[in-house]
Amino acid sequence: MATETEPIEQQPGIPPMPVEPPHAHEPSRGDRIKAAAKEQHGHATARIKDWLAGGDIDDVTAIQLATDAKQRKHDAKLAQQQRIVAEAHARFAHLKARAESGENVHAGTLASLGGRVAAEESKLAALQATPVLPPTDREINAARTSKKAGRAAIVAGGSLGSMSILGGAIEQAATGQPMLLAALGTAAGYGWYLVSRPFDAGQPAPAPTTEMQTLAAPVDLTKPETQPGMRAFDAPPPPALTVEELEQALRNIGEVKPNEQIQILAVPQRDKDGNTTVVFDLPPRTKVANLVKKIEEFAGALGRDSMMIDVTKAGTELRTSLWMTDRDPFEEARPSPLLKAPTQIDAFKDGVPVAWAKRGNTIRLPISISNIAIGGGTRSGKGVGASNLAVGSTFDPRINLRVVAGKNNAEWNPYAATGNASTYFKPDPHRLAALLDALIADKDRRERDLDKLGKSKLVAPVIEQIGGIELLIIDELATYTRPGKPLRDEILEKLVLLASVAAGAGILMAVITQYPSADVFPNELAVNFTTRWAMRVDSARQSNAILGDGSSGQGRDASKFDPPRPGLGWLVNPFAGVTDKARSFDLDEDERGEITMLLEKAAKIREKAGRLAGQWDDPIEKHLLNATGLSSAAGGPKRDGVPGRNILHHTSEQRMQMDALRGCLIAMNDLGRDVAQLDEMAELIGDGMTEERLGELLRAAGAGGTVKITIPGRPNRVNGYKRAPIADALSLLEGE
Repeated sequence: MATETEPIEQQPGIPPMPVEPPHAHEPSRGDRIKAAAKEQHGHATARIKDWLAGGDIDDVTAIQLATDAKQRKHDAKLAQQQRIVAEAHARFAHLKARAESGENVHAGTLASLGGRVAAEESKLAALQATPVLPPTDREINAARTSKKAGRAAIVAGGSLGSMSILGGAIEQAATGQPMLLAALGTAAGYGWYLVSRPFDAGQPAPAPTTEMQTLAAPVDLTKPETQPGMRAFDAPPPPALTVEELEQALRNIGEVKPNEQIQILAVPQRDKDGNTTVVFDLPPRTKVANLVKKIEEFAGALGRDSMMIDVTKAGTELRTSLWMTDRDPFEEARPSPLLKAPTQIDAFKDGVPVAWAKRGNTIRLPISISNIAIGGGTRSGKGVGASNLAVGSTFDPRINLRVVAGKNNAEWNPYAATGNASTYFKPDPHRLAALLDALIADKDRRERDLDKLGKSKLVAPVIEQIGGIELLIIDELATYTRPGKPLRDEILEKLVLLASVAAGAGILMAVITQYPSADVFPNELAVNFTTRWAMRVDSARQSNAILGDGSSGQGRDASKFDPPRPGLGWLVNPFAGVTDKARSFDLDEDERGEITMLLEKAAKIREKAGRLAGQWDDPIEKHLLNATGLSSAAGGPKRDGVPGRNILHHTSEQRMQMDALRGCLIAMNDLGRDVAQLDEMAELIGDGMTEERLGELLRAAGAGGTVKITIPGRPNRVNGYKRAPIADALSLLEGE
């Protein structure tokens, strides 16, 4: 039951309390709205300024932006090259169809277009095999600047009329929420909330409440519903390496001290193949090179073999890119990419595919400015590595391949049999010395031609003008340079000269040895071989003989492969950006005939270009023929590495010698005996032939001088010739 309030009784001597009207000093509702709006606008203004200044773009975000930009650029370049290849194929098919229909299409035009198709396909294959590297500091800064410029453009374009759009944009940058808030009917109020809520510069934006997320989160109708806490099927898998594990591993090997920390720039991410990549900065006290030296200890601290991790510098001396996998990337052999795409390549610019690295990327060695040394013990796979280099070089018709074998077996015969080897001969120190003389003379000629062209060194546009690129491969260098070998000092002196000054004129060398020592590969020669590939050897000393003094102390030791695998070695090429383990592609001849198959395809490319042995005027073989009287073009007359007198290269003097030899054999047949004197043979030959001239021709042809012979029916022995020396000399001149 309600009761009335009793009035307060006034006490004597106490003044009455003043009675104020209700809400005398309380702001009106309109004032409160204005004050709240002013405060909200202040927060919104501060937040927008911070957003435009990129305050929310931290290092990790900037690196991701730069990485995404590089990937988009790479994808665009790849798509463009795919269009170029498709267009080249279409033009070639159209021209071929015209030729097959009977139209007068020049064969050279069709061959040229076919070469263009092959070259573009090679570019596409190289692009597909090229990984996208981590962004540099400049690229990261550019991505940050570009992001801020894009935001400024939004403001300048007047696109901020809707606070829901601005709120969504800021929230996307701060918390990852999409910019689709305005698409929902209830999103406008939430958009204003996002920009007007209390703001502290440098602090991340608070996540919306569950109720707000329910109102504002966009609905993706393309995905099935998932249970709470479950990872979506297409989300990236959890990292194989946590930041804590990484930091602890670095502490365990002493690269990070107790009072130091690393700075993670790109958190560990596992790719679709199960490999993990992370980018981080080391403490200022150390640098990436120091970590590379400890790669075996580092791998052990991570629970991996050294084959399973890759450490590279990602811009600065401190910035480290770590790649890690769960299995040995060199465990299984891989075929040469040329087996899949045996097309013409640009070995000068793009290089020759020879091996793959830890991350699976193809390593291409450019044949341009670097001499190459390949060393390793018996059955280490150095021959397969050299085969990848040699076979690949034949797919560029501008390269003149010259092979000097170290053994008398048939290992290099296919290069001669297919006509790809401009020069090929088996062990012969005297002929090697003559070949080096020819190359030195050609170096001088090339330098004069470069001078006329106004060039200081060989560049791509003038390769064909000066006669192509010379690539001399010496298999088993020790055959010629071990102490006590014939002409050792002379050969070494000429090799040192060519290695030091001929590369700029387009004359390069690749040497192979299974005896890596200072006696075989002395430092004055080795110093000018900047590309080095060391496969399994027995000691760090042998490894250093190939890779350079001190390499084993820097972590590059070819005696420590565990397990050793054929073709696996330390490959150092500063021009290709390679200093790491690499395994040569599997390329077999004895069982699968792969080398011959590829060389036959390369021969077709070279034939169209007019660069098979015998198709062009070869100054090197001309020099050898003049110096020795024998030709080793395409391996000699029988194409087996045995030089001989090829009829295609006979001089007028040699043709006269052959006529004289044939005349002598006919004269002996007419006389009915296998011996004869000079005067009687000259008389039967006729045509003004004299005894003196016939003797000169026989001696020059290699039949030797006269010897004592017995002529049936005559009492005394006389000077003359036997049939066998004359027949042997003729056989040699005819190349039989």
